[in-house]
Amino acid sequence: MTYSDSESSHGGGKEYKVFRQFSRDRLLHEMLGESTSGEGSKSSWKVLIMDKVTVKVMSHSCKMADITDQGVSLVEDIFRRRQPLPSMDVIYFIQPTKENIVMFLSDMSGREPLYKKAFVFFSSPVSKDFINNIKSDISVLPRIGALREMNLEYFPVDSQVRQRNLLQALCCGTGITCFVANRAFITDHDSALVELYSEEAENSPYFEICLYTMASRLATVFASMKEFPYVRYRAPREQDGSPAATRSLIPFKLAEILWKCLEKYKSIPNYPQTETCDLLILDRSVDQIAPVIHEWTYDAMCHDLLNMDGNKYVVELPGKHGGPPVEKEVILDDNDPVWLELRHAHIADASERLHDKMTTFKSKNKAANINRDGELSTRELQKIVQALPQYNETVEKLTLHVEIAGTINECIRDMRLRDLGQLEQDLVFGDAAAKDVINLLRSLQDASTENKLRLLMIYAIVYPEKFEGDKATKLMQLAKLTPEDMKAINNMKYLGGSPQSKKSSSGFSLKFDGGQKTKHAARKDRTGEEEETWQLFRFYPMLEELLENLNKGQLPKDEYACMNEPAKDSKSQRSTNSTAPNGRRPAHSMRSRRTPAWARGHCSDDGYSSDSVLKNVVPDFRRMGQRIFVFIIGGATRSELRACHKLTAKLRREVILGSTSFEDPPQYISKLQLLSEKDILKTPPKPHNWS
Repeated sequence: MTYSDSESSHGGGKEYKVFRQFSRDRLLHEMLGESTSGEGSKSSWKVLIMDKVTVKVMSHSCKMADITDQGVSLVEDIFRRRQPLPSMDVIYFIQPTKENIVMFLSDMSGREPLYKKAFVFFSSPVSKDFINNIKSDISVLPRIGALREMNLEYFPVDSQVRQRNLLQALCCGTGITCFVANRAFITDHDSALVELYSEEAENSPYFEICLYTMASRLATVFASMKEFPYVRYRAPREQDGSPAATRSLIPFKLAEILWKCLEKYKSIPNYPQTETCDLLILDRSVDQIAPVIHEWTYDAMCHDLLNMDGNKYVVELPGKHGGPPVEKEVILDDNDPVWLELRHAHIADASERLHDKMTTFKSKNKAANINRDGELSTRELQKIVQALPQYNETVEKLTLHVEIAGTINECIRDMRLRDLGQLEQDLVFGDAAAKDVINLLRSLQDASTENKLRLLMIYAIVYPEKFEGDKATKLMQLAKLTPEDMKAINNMKYLGGSPQSKKSSSGFSLKFDGGQKTKHAARKDRTGEEEETWQLFRFYPMLEELLENLNKGQLPKDEYACMNEPAKDSKSQRSTNSTAPNGRRPAHSMRSRRTPAWARGHCSDDGYSSDSVLKNVVPDFRRMGQRIFVFIIGGATRSELRACHKLTAKLRREVILGSTSFEDPPQYISKLQLLSEKDILKTPPKPHNWS
């Protein structure tokens, strides 16, 4: 019986595993695969019991088929009435809470326990008091086969991938959302933006609870992967004790709590005693444009313009043999190779590549080129029959994406999104001014409220002085927005700085520090520094620039402090220096029809196979530098996930994005509008499962 974290080589230096492998391997092999009593065999059937948090941890990484392959025949909720199965072993994967400990002891104590042997795995560190409670029950102690801390309470995600899992239906009978694993994770604090940054957040008990739970779950990422990070954070911007100063301290507070957790993990067997990676803790104030600007990738456009339910979409496909159109529900996830290849590509690029794939596939596939006029040999017929299943599946998959891309392009035309998107990016790069915004608002009277609001939010970040006094009211009237709509703009001050002291009675005024100094541009134009790109693809999130500077060791220390400052000569050990420090790529046309290298897939002869950037670099992972983790308080965006995907290949360091949640523009705007509500924190937040 073990009372510490299990010894595992999953995080050691023998084998480099990408982020998405860690959770799945540890859950399936280290927990489920090794949980067998001495009298039985590893093929014996077992029961798996979880709580409402650990069931989400499990379902984010594993399918029900994976679990049954490890000998689990029944999955149960710890708080539901359960049938006694005294001949079967049981695995408990639970949070170390008082309620869970009480339920476990109740199950396994007395003369007639519910199960034969119990293997107990805690998702995060368990207190000595709880361990002593378990040890003190002499009827339970002999029935325990293992007692371990898994330190696995984070939720691996890919921002666009949501599905309802059979496991959750078995365990909870509810529609809890889960995610398929990739190089991103969340701590499942969907309301963190409101709980930490609203007007009265610092006076709410949820403020500290949110931070401590967030830090604890973030710490389990490093404990699980056996990584010990340099902990950097965005330094406080205010020091006067005001509410704005309290909010600017949040990244530091999270870093401080996290550091205490990591110090305790040094007692875990095989946990590194010196730094092995970089962590950068940011909050949403570092980039308020990324959550609202139109992102032009296939992934972002699907979620922005289509009526999707998570990652599910009902598409109308042409009927067979000229019949009526048929509706089909599809799931856009990692099991779809076309989606994997194109999701981070510009929508125009994705459309062209889909057309090329369909043409190439049909021209080279035997089943599509039957010589109907000539005689076919038996051998030729046999080859065609063998090719038909793959042919039908491939054509169906490609047709599906052609239809989706076509629908998106129709939306772009009908909503005149090219004009809107061009102005958004011109504002960001300092190429547009007030008259351009006014002219577009006048010409797009039928634009949606959301699109006009997103444009004005970007305008407010770049030109905050244009929203002082009655100027904001005039813009509101021109855009035909309501005061309720405009709360999203006014409330950006809670993230970016302090409100202006001088207010006008004719309306509200806005003055916040959006990171702007003197020039009216929120980004440096990097056209000449990057690969060829598409029109409306200039925008990049600030995260990309920050991570590149971190990789070079050039983050300003007064803006980004470090809990454990590295030695001056340590940078060369962390980076692979994949590009020359001052080597610039030549400038290219913004309208080039070639695809950026990071988004370009490798097409096989069938026009269908695909490879993600991660796949392309996997064979060289052993030569990569140390990992970079970045954690964003208040929600991450699809453009930031794309940037991390890109930088993994560019920097030759696996870049892992973590956040409290992943945000699409409508959800983010709704949360911003809540920041000024007085009673928003009086009732417990719905999305959280506090430990």
